[in-house]
Amino acid sequence: MANPTAAMLVIGDEILSGRTRDANMYFLAGALTKQGIDLKEVRVVSDDAPAIVAAVRALSAGFDHVFTSGGIGPTHDDITADCIAAAFNDHIDVRDDARALLADHYASTGRELNDARLRMARIPDSATLIDNPVSIAPGFTVQNVHVMAGVPNVFQAMVATVLPTLAGGAPLLSQTLRLQRGEGDIAGPLAELATEFSDLSIGSYPFQQDGAYGANIVIRGQDGARIDAAMIRLRGLFPE
Repeated sequence: MANPTAAMLVIGDEILSGRTRDANMYFLAGALTKQGIDLKEVRVVSDDAPAIVAAVRALSAGFDHVFTSGGIGPTHDDITADCIAAAFNDHIDVRDDARALLADHYASTGRELNDARLRMARIPDSATLIDNPVSIAPGFTVQNVHVMAGVPNVFQAMVATVLPTLAGGAPLLSQTLRLQRGEGDIAGPLAELATEFSDLSIGSYPFQQDGAYGANIVIRGQDGARIDAAMIRLRGLFPE
């Protein structure tokens, strides 16, 4: 049986402008691999409502799970929650359960729950809250879309909350062989190996070191025995 599939939607002008380097995709890909959920697509969109709504609808229809990152904070350009509500034709407003979380948190720290902070309690009616043990302001899930903060440590905490609730498949296994040969020298035999082991993913990742060319060959799949067999065949094709 095939593993569940997932997509990620990264939201924010700061990513597209190069001002912020995204770390959440790397973390999510690793976490999903361990869970047996295959990350198939990642999109990055600006803080543009029609673009976000269109991307959410397309990804939700195309994959079992969608994880969004960014745009659920207290500022005027944090529009993700409204866009998720629009994508699913859901009503959105300040919800009592989210307000209570924020009120308790800010009361305990002696800070005011002002209008800006209250924006983080605006949650679609049909959503289920995602716990945020780092800064309290919750993420949420609507249907198969999991909406999370962009700040890496908060995103990671929310992923840790959500993943145990999702059914996974077989974890993806991998082995790597480092070859001190250029891709032009290995392409032909490697193509034959990929045909022979068509049930596995075989990737070639070139590098250059001290003026010499080489490639890391990565074999991935769910069947450890098949990966072992492919790796033995690969070593036979390119003996040291």
